[in-house]
Amino acid sequence: MSRKRDPVEAASDESTDLYDVSTWEPRSRLDRVSNSVYNVIRYGLQGIVLLVAVAITIALLVQPAVLVLEEGSVAVAVFFGLSVVPAALLAALIWYSDVTTQEPLGLLVATFVLAILFATFAAVVNSLVGPSIRAVPVVGSILFFYLIVGPVEEGVKLLAVRFFAYRSDAFDAVIDGAVYGAVAGLGFAAIENTIYIGSTIAQADVGTLTAATGITTVRALVGPGHVIYSAIAGYYLGLAKFNPGRGGPIVVKGLLIAAFIHGTYNVTVGIVPSVVTELTPIPFGAAFIGYVVLFDAVIFAFLYRKIARYRRVYRAVRDDTGSDPRSELTEFDPPQR
Repeated sequence: MSRKRDPVEAASDESTDLYDVSTWEPRSRLDRVSNSVYNVIRYGLQGIVLLVAVAITIALLVQPAVLVLEEGSVAVAVFFGLSVVPAALLAALIWYSDVTTQEPLGLLVATFVLAILFATFAAVVNSLVGPSIRAVPVVGSILFFYLIVGPVEEGVKLLAVRFFAYRSDAFDAVIDGAVYGAVAGLGFAAIENTIYIGSTIAQADVGTLTAATGITTVRALVGPGHVIYSAIAGYYLGLAKFNPGRGGPIVVKGLLIAAFIHGTYNVTVGIVPSVVTELTPIPFGAAFIGYVVLFDAVIFAFLYRKIARYRRVYRAVRDDTGSDPRSELTEFDPPQR
């Protein structure tokens, strides 16, 4: 999409100086000062957001860190790692499905770290808003999951992608959004699992090994959901990058889908396994595991259909033209930064 031009610029030849008429660039001292002030505000606000996120993250990780440093509790760190293995494998599968190019390791790591940092914003919001909404009779928990947990958690994961990787030239295909979204979901799951496992072990009356085994199993099941949901939202973020005129609605669509699925999981996971246990001889633990796996499988199938279709079209276009489709995109329809 070419840049929209003022009528004066459109009618003028390249030799006409249109500075401060219909074009602008930093020329005067005031121009340069204005440009510098803008950059300070822009990057300063980003720096403040990061510093606040780091401070909250450190505060939330104090308890897990103490558990790991205690003598004889090094095994707790192993449980932290084991809890994200299923989510990491799923994120790796989505990364492998990228038929265009491999994403730079630095961007993947940065997205992972940013998701860890921004996840703490969701923790604060959930803690502050949760009690008042949950107090609403009958529908309090449902409102909380659909209006707060789903949108906020999916929003901060998408922010982790938008904050850095999205702006990179390496983010050069729609499917890259799904890859970075999956990595953001992995980062979110990593810190959430760490906090849950740490607090559960600290408050448990049973031994560390017993408490850690139970909560690690639960969190290992929950982690893949974060990867899937944010990969869906990330895919739409990628679609928005290459459709700048409709980018806003596309991003909102992705967030609505991810938040709705997320909220539906949170609402139903506390109901369906119990109902299954009441109506069948299946024990609660098996019903819980079965439901989580089935739910994630259905949603992953939805995501993978999109990825598979992208892969098919990409290969078909490449075979028809004999060139990389991204070269056509770069020449005729550059993404808007």
